[in-house]
Amino acid sequence: MTTRKAIFSKPMQWTTDDIIAATRGEHTGDTQPLSFDGISIDSRKISSTDCFVAIRGDIHDGHRFCEDVIQKGVRGIVVEHSHIQHLPIADWRHQGIVCITVADTTRALGDMAAYHRKRLNVRVVAITGSNGKTTTRGMTSEVLQQRFRVLSTAGNLNNHIGLPLTLLNLSHHHECAVVELGMNHSGEIERLSAICQPDIGVITMIGAAHLENFSSQNDITNAKAELFRHLRPNGIAILNLDDPRLEALASGLSAPVIFFGVAKSAQIHARHITSRGARVSFMLEIPGDTAAVTLSIAGTFMASNALAAAAVGYALGVSAAEIKAGLENFNPVTGRMNIVETALGVHIVDDTYNANPASMAAAVQTLVELKGAGRGMVIVGDMLELGKNSRRFHRDLGERIASAGMFALYATGEFGPDVAAGAIGSGMDPEAVFVGNSDAISSHIKERLQKEDWVLIKGSRAMRMDKIASDIIHWANP
Repeated sequence: MTTRKAIFSKPMQWTTDDIIAATRGEHTGDTQPLSFDGISIDSRKISSTDCFVAIRGDIHDGHRFCEDVIQKGVRGIVVEHSHIQHLPIADWRHQGIVCITVADTTRALGDMAAYHRKRLNVRVVAITGSNGKTTTRGMTSEVLQQRFRVLSTAGNLNNHIGLPLTLLNLSHHHECAVVELGMNHSGEIERLSAICQPDIGVITMIGAAHLENFSSQNDITNAKAELFRHLRPNGIAILNLDDPRLEALASGLSAPVIFFGVAKSAQIHARHITSRGARVSFMLEIPGDTAAVTLSIAGTFMASNALAAAAVGYALGVSAAEIKAGLENFNPVTGRMNIVETALGVHIVDDTYNANPASMAAAVQTLVELKGAGRGMVIVGDMLELGKNSRRFHRDLGERIASAGMFALYATGEFGPDVAAGAIGSGMDPEAVFVGNSDAISSHIKERLQKEDWVLIKGSRAMRMDKIASDIIHWANP
């Protein structure tokens, strides 16, 4: 007799008919229907029992690797109609290879994920927002794991390819999925929401991010609100009451709303938020219950992310004690307010995962909290996708750093001079401001660093600020 554990561990198979039903694709021949253990887009890691979907990416076109996967024993392939004339379809048919054609393989991947999500009895939590979604996703997963078997987005898989790949990992074993939805343009969240069909939708906050593609933060709010267009029946919206835009958004939703925030009127709120070193403590209050929570992460702003996770837990019946256990079990994602204590006594705050004006402001304030009477230094890279407002936002950042009383500022990137101008214009000593490339900054700051100094390193992901962080950490740990 098969045990319950064995049943839950068994992958859910795909048949040729499943794939055609999900994608509305066309079978190119009369090959006998086959079954597959999974769906893959990676020709390097694919199993012989998987079906290969030939995705056209920014760098590689999966159609070029069809023969490679066939050599590995793969017997099912999904390709685009437009590539048929360039592929040996007749040879594949003779080999017993099932080939299904679709208009767009990337869209087909999403359609398969949506189909797979529907055939499993799981509750999906979808999280988006200008800041905090990755941390909130991690915290939410920890909270729900106190009671459920949870699948969570891995790494940065939050787009039109990454989200489907996450959902395609769902099995009978899982009871919940916690996914992250990212965007750069209007319409992207709606497509991702259509794929994951959330039971619970969370918006962490609305900030000045991706303004290059939006005319205002109100437009960003509307784009984030696309999350709720495909909320399942009896679905719940979870919103930040401390964000006026989200409070206003709630009035237009038909779904019930749970608010979180510092505001006492929020159903899920925090009292007595304090920060001490790399820990943040607060009293969590949910309807009918309380718990004293201490997070192992720096920055009082992290309490907001924790409250969002707590709201999801509350919505799914998790107790305050279980929420506390999950939150206190959370460890920060690499590059998200990671504090590195070096052998030379220099404290590095690695927040290099990404950046926008709101997250920069929060990080600078956190450095003020952490350094106390010590010397604070900030190394910043460009905040990207801010459009016509880029220079103003970078000057504002420089002004903020100067007002925070930082000992030194290092800026790199196209907008480095704007950050420097904002700082100097707000009274920072020009001798304390340095603009240069990554190597020059690393060399210069090493000559200044002393024991008990605190260094914050932050910038948009494309700026590769993690390289500067790695170099300084390596130097400070001889």
